[in-house]
Amino acid sequence: MRSHLTKSFGLVAGLLLISASVWAHHGTATSYDTEHVWTTWATVVEFRYLNPHPSLRFERTDKNGKVEQWESEAGDNPSQLARAGWTKSRSMEALKPGTRVKLYLSTARAGGYVAVVEKFENEKGESILGERRDYPNAVDMDGVPGGYQPKPQDSK
Repeated sequence: MRSHLTKSFGLVAGLLLISASVWAHHGTATSYDTEHVWTTWATVVEFRYLNPHPSLRFERTDKNGKVEQWESEAGDNPSQLARAGWTKSRSMEALKPGTRVKLYLSTARAGGYVAVVEKFENEKGESILGERRDYPNAVDMDGVPGGYQPKPQDSK
């Protein structure tokens, strides 16, 4: 009887842990304004190839010469990147500090200098870091202070 009770308790505890981790993971559209993708040129400060999503710290300069410090995450996880040929070493080499890249961004719904990178391009216009779709409606906001910042009506 005690063994059955212990197994049942273990099963319930395991299910609770699994459901909590599934609940904790969020969708990109929940946290970021994916309806308003915009582009900017930026300089890589640091790229981190981490789970569940790689992250990028970058700088962009506005038209007044002010340097903005941004934090972002890449939409794909390392497993997806590796399947597309973007291993950790290849990714780290392509995004080493000082590298100039064109970023397609969706700003955090809370605003500020936080975004998800929808697409990366090198200076030749080649897509890097994964197989990403095109964003024909992305707005060029290079040099615009703060880039695109979500407005209250955007969350409706």
